[in-house]
Amino acid sequence: MGEMKITKFDNIELQGLDEDAELIPLLTPEDEEQMNNEALPEVLPVLPLRNTVLFPGVVIPITAGRDKSINLIKDANNGNKTIGVVAQKDEQTENPGVEDINVVGTVARILRVLQMPDGNTTVIIQGKKRFQIESIITEKPYMTAKVREAKEERPVPNDEEFEAIIDSIKELAFKIIKDNPNIPSEATFAIKNIQSNSFLINFVSSNMNLSVAEKQQLLEIPNLQERALATLKYMNMELQKLELRNDIQSKVRSDMDQQQREYFLHQQMKTIQEELGGLSYEEEVDEMGEKAKKKKWSKKVKDHFEKELAKMQRMNPQVAEYSIQRNYLDLMLDLPWEEYSKDKFDLKRAQQILDRDHYGLEDVKRRIIEYLAVLKLRNDMKSPILCLYGPPGVGKTSLGKSVAEALGREYVRMSLGGLRDEAEIRGHRKTYIGAMPGRIIQSLKKAGTSNPVFILDEIDKLSNSHQGDPSSAMLEVLDPEQNAEFHDNFLEMGYDLSKVMFIATANNLSTIQPALRDRMEIINVTGYTIEEKVEIAKRHLLPKQLEEHGLSTKDLKIGKPQLEKIVEGYTRESGVRGLEKQIAKVVRFAAKSIAMEEEYNLKVTNEDIEKILGPARLERDKYEHNEVAGVVTGLAWTSVGGDILFIESILSKGKGMLNITGNLGKVMKESATIAMEYIKSNADTFGLNPDIFDKYNVHIHVPEGATPKDGPSAGITMLTSLVSLFTQKKVKKSLAMTGEITLRGKVLPVGGIKEKILAAKRARIKEIILCEENRKDIEEIKEDYLKGLTFHYVTDMSEVIDLAITKQKVKNAKTL
Repeated sequence: MGEMKITKFDNIELQGLDEDAELIPLLTPEDEEQMNNEALPEVLPVLPLRNTVLFPGVVIPITAGRDKSINLIKDANNGNKTIGVVAQKDEQTENPGVEDINVVGTVARILRVLQMPDGNTTVIIQGKKRFQIESIITEKPYMTAKVREAKEERPVPNDEEFEAIIDSIKELAFKIIKDNPNIPSEATFAIKNIQSNSFLINFVSSNMNLSVAEKQQLLEIPNLQERALATLKYMNMELQKLELRNDIQSKVRSDMDQQQREYFLHQQMKTIQEELGGLSYEEEVDEMGEKAKKKKWSKKVKDHFEKELAKMQRMNPQVAEYSIQRNYLDLMLDLPWEEYSKDKFDLKRAQQILDRDHYGLEDVKRRIIEYLAVLKLRNDMKSPILCLYGPPGVGKTSLGKSVAEALGREYVRMSLGGLRDEAEIRGHRKTYIGAMPGRIIQSLKKAGTSNPVFILDEIDKLSNSHQGDPSSAMLEVLDPEQNAEFHDNFLEMGYDLSKVMFIATANNLSTIQPALRDRMEIINVTGYTIEEKVEIAKRHLLPKQLEEHGLSTKDLKIGKPQLEKIVEGYTRESGVRGLEKQIAKVVRFAAKSIAMEEEYNLKVTNEDIEKILGPARLERDKYEHNEVAGVVTGLAWTSVGGDILFIESILSKGKGMLNITGNLGKVMKESATIAMEYIKSNADTFGLNPDIFDKYNVHIHVPEGATPKDGPSAGITMLTSLVSLFTQKKVKKSLAMTGEITLRGKVLPVGGIKEKILAAKRARIKEIILCEENRKDIEEIKEDYLKGLTFHYVTDMSEVIDLAITKQKVKNAKTL
């Protein structure tokens, strides 16, 4: 059913009725019967309507605008108030004639005429009965015609089919009124109160949203039941359209309501943020755009940033992806794209800084100065990737800070110990909630430049798990040919790491992946000598501990002899961490004495050291005499530096068995077996009776059984021990040796030479036997460490025997 309308004569249109006007007097069956019994005049003034059709019993308001229409209304209102109303065939016709109007219309009675403020005349009319025009009598001053009644065929009373049609019309009318927001709900009461079936059909037909032609067709149907069926058909069509339209509007309204809700919430949040002093989303985006203009990045990076910023602008700030996108753009803005600190090429100053902070470490310092020199000449060299390899506490990590200061670069440290997730290096993909860039990119963001000194601490302690292998991820980072386009999963684009100076530190090269080790330049940072440790303690450790404990050099002095006593008696390490702890104990004793106003020696003595630290617990092994056959001094490498060890061997009556003890590894036991078989094979050369090998058991022992020992470097020591045992001759005094042997009696080179030399010097050894191929290792050691030592280089075991075994028999020599 359509919207209630008002008819206008020249531009005949319907307007909404004022619901308070109560202009619709409902037609009762008595009123209908009275109207049907009224006589129809033979001649009626005819009023053409543009865009509506008047049905019997229905009341409508119309507005008259044409002169003919106004004259007709005035004359009729002054007369019997009865007019004939017909619909125009074409509403565009301004002055309709006989051919322009329909022949079937409705007799109407004028109920009220109103003069409107705009000068128009409004008239309220009510339809009475249908009529048909037989002929036109006059057209001026308005149209009059001869008419006859159009008889209406009504069904018999209580016709079940007709009653069912009427019930259906009422039911559909209620649904249409309910679903159509343009029809007031009061229309439901009007429908319920209509008692006349014919008036119900006419009322519904008049108010349906149909064209003039369709309404005219309904009016012209003479049979009331057929007209009711046609009305029902149109009502069904209108209900379907209405339901479809409401369904569409409901979907649109739901989307619009959600958008409006979000819009209002965003506006409220924006206002709250502004009140709190924060930035709104729009201001945040604008601020990012302004920052981007100041960045020195390439066109590729710029285009990518602008694309991602546009994506964020289209996002709803409440979704989880918005925060990830914002973090991503913040990272891009914070990264130092194409920003490099200027290197300082004063090589003398760099050397002074390195010497000031670290005593010794000449190889490392020389390599860094070489790098600076080449960089000064070329100014575009790719940074080297150094790996400082050595025992704990020798200053590998702290060296990175000195390198950064010498170069004038930022310092970044990343600990890799225990790292087992590949995403820690390469980052997570943005699709994950809580995604973050890898620690490489995060560290560069923190540094603020793209060419810092980057310390990769404990690279040998990388582990792997089901989450990936971080050491494999490091291959890209540490390859100068690849790291110019390092791909971080979160950043999603290449970042240039080629200008970063990577310095890795490691304690054990064997646990580093071979491909990773191949990418780095290995620099061996060996342990310190006693002299170096004393010097480090005097220059660095003591001043540091005095400062940390609130003291000055005036409050406590430790001389070199006392520092050497601490080093030799209370520490056993390659580095200086343990030494620093012992010095800290001495400084704390002084601090306590000052705080409690107790007397103490300003200059620490040896007695003070024993009083504070207790008796010396770690006295170094000293060289023992050569009065016993089969005891030979060997040199060993340990994780805390070099040391000397004694190879002992004895004979006992038996069946020629060989026993080896001392917590030895497989390789070391094999060295003893090789030495024994070599002696058996060359018994004549050594002047031995071959029968003794079947009459005596041989037992070889290496003291300190609680300490595991392994390696081939004690081979010549064991052979010398066995030759001394079987010949019962003394070994040369103050002699130590190291080297691997073969079944042919050849001497092979071994490692850890520097540490072994330092251990020999501490033990007051005077002469050392080495393989000829180890001569190059001795040449690399500073001459200061070699003073007082004599080196014998050999290639064959016979040379070792000639050097080591004397002609003199031991005391109480056994007769074999």
